[in-house]
Parts: sequence; C-alpha cells; structure tokens
Amino acid sequence: MGLWLMDSVGGVRLADGSEAAIVSGIDDHSRFVVLAAVVAQVDVTGQDSRSASATSPVACIRTAGDAGSDEMPTGGRTMTDTKRSKKRSASAGTASDGFTEEERAAIKERARELKAAGRGGRKKADDEQAVLDKIAEMPDADRALAERVHAVIAATAPELAPKTWYGMPAYAKDGKVVCFFQGSQKFSSRYSTFGFNDPARLDDGAMWPTAFALLEWTPAVEEKVVELVTTAVG
Repeated sequence: MGLWLMDSVGGVRLADGSEAAIVSGIDDHSRFVVLAAVVAQVDVTGQDSRSASATSPVACIRTAGDAGSDEMPTGGRTMTDTKRSKKRSASAGTASDGFTEEERAAIKERARELKAAGRGGRKKADDEQAVLDKIAEMPDADRALAERVHAVIAATAPELAPKTWYGMPAYAKDGKVVCFFQGSQKFSSRYSTFGFNDPARLDDGAMWPTAFALLEWTPAVEEKVVELVTTAVG
C-alpha cells in the first residue's frame, strides 16, 4: 500500500483564534484516508528550511509512522514490502488486472493539473476522485473491469468527465451522463454492465442496444468498448 495523494487545506480558524491547516493522506489501493492531522499554519517567508519543515505537511506524514522510521505502517506490512509486492504484480499482470502503473501515474498527474487550474479544475478532480473511490470499493472482479473501462474512456474520449451517478462510475459530456459502469454486485447480477444514456449517439435504424453485459476483459472486449465510446461521443 502506497500513498496515493496528499492534500492540505489551510485557513481553518481554531477557537483560540489561531489558524491551522488540515493535512490528509489517501492510500493508493483502498483510497481510504490513512492519515489526517491538524497542524499550525505558518508563514514560511523569511524562515530557514529547518523552521519551515518542522510544521510542513511532509513532516506530519513522516511522523505518522513509527518513530525514527522512514516507513509508514500499512496494516502489518511496511511500504517497502508493498512496493515489492506491486513490482511482482506488475510483472505478472494480465489485460484484466485493472489499472497499469503507467495509468495510475497519469491519473495522479491529471489530478494535480486539474487542482492547479483553480476552482473549476478542483471540482473535476474531486469528481474523478469520487469515481476512483467507488471503483476501489468494488469486489476484485468488478474493480478490475471498472478500472479498465475508466482507463479506456480516459484515453479514447478525454472530453467525457468522470462523475458518480446513482453510486456508479459514469462519464458525462456537458453535464449529461453518456455512459456508465454498473458492477455485478450492485444488484446481485451475474454480470457487470457497461451502459449508455440518451446523449450517446449509438443510433442504428429503428432499434439499437444501449447496455452490454460484461463478464471479463479481453483484447476483443477492449476493442469493442473503444468502438462504442468513440461512436457515442460522435
């Protein structure tokens, strides 16, 4: 388990009139908040690096683990153990394993870009994080499928904005949901569903399908999903 995202929110005024910042860290796998701390908010202008680092978010994260250790405890395993496990998983991965390491890195980078874009960008980043949180909560089989769908849509139709819709990962254009992923556990179904809503331009004569059963991820399935998403966004 590695650190997925660190964030801090400043300008929180305490009862005694002082200001503080809330620092949180999100786990790379479960997307749960694994650490949270309230630290004094200081103006580091003119201070030396030792004074600034004493109250920095990074300092708080390092002290959240065992004293004197650079590794954060992660449910009985150290972060080093987890990194080794991830390397082994990556080398043995298949097309249905979910996000690749490169895709995870791209998602993190995109989140940083959106937050840097201001309030509108932060809203988009928060919406995508909500989708990733929902995917992380799914059973392994559903999660792997949902991660592949998410990655394919991000690469094929970046104009579709991730958001949650009835508690499901969905992808919208101009505020309207175009497509969504429904895990099999959602309604105790024997298969997951990749579905489309009215804005999707899948018209084909007098009748056409708008939902597809999804049992496993294969190269043929990925090709079909790419084709459907490309057609849907026109």
